[in-house]
Amino acid sequence: MSRPRFFCPEGLSPQTTLALPSALAHHAARVLRLADGAQVVLFDGRGGEYPATLHIAGKQVTAQLDEHVPREAEWPASLTLVQGLPSGDKMDWVIEKAVELGVRHIAPIAAERSILKLSGDRLEKRLLHWGRVAQAAAEQCGRNRITTIAAPVPLSQWLQLPQQGVRLLCHPAGSGALREVLPHTASAVTLIVGPEGGWSDAELTQAQHRDSGTTLFTWGDRVLRTETAGIALSAAVATWMGWV
Repeated sequence: MSRPRFFCPEGLSPQTTLALPSALAHHAARVLRLADGAQVVLFDGRGGEYPATLHIAGKQVTAQLDEHVPREAEWPASLTLVQGLPSGDKMDWVIEKAVELGVRHIAPIAAERSILKLSGDRLEKRLLHWGRVAQAAAEQCGRNRITTIAAPVPLSQWLQLPQQGVRLLCHPAGSGALREVLPHTASAVTLIVGPEGGWSDAELTQAQHRDSGTTLFTWGDRVLRTETAGIALSAAVATWMGWV
């Protein structure tokens, strides 16, 4: 049986004893009901992990850390998912599955047709929530890095960011299949997926402008839901690139 895994961003070093933060201690002892002496794994998101033994005395939970293990579960190249904000809690599902698949960066887009609108305190709370979703998914799937999630911006603003590797936008107006537009030599791949209502004409024009560096491609004869597209495309990219 695999050891329970916990993200602990501070204080990890070999052969030391660490008092776990209260929230993590509560989760380990009260939610998971781990017993004194339980064998676990801690990681801080900087790479690798630490096997550890828990010592539980009431609400006090400490971890005796072993040597650092430089184990990684990352793809050999960076994959970014640029996701038009979907409605409701669909973004939670997208983040969870993207993390499980190995996506390194997620960039939510406040698209013109996005139903979900975020600003102020509501935005801050949602970003914190998304961070917790990404953390839990990394703990579950065995990754020792935490997927970064940017604050939502309009597509026009995101397209102005420096380009890294290949930018691909899935759209029925695309001129080729994924295998025709994605070279095996790509050092980084970015997938751009629209919201439920798709991209507006203005957004599509911005993406197709030569300065954006974006290539449109198609997904066969079917139209995928926004919460399905990015996940399916991420798996397709990993397979085509030989990462899995």
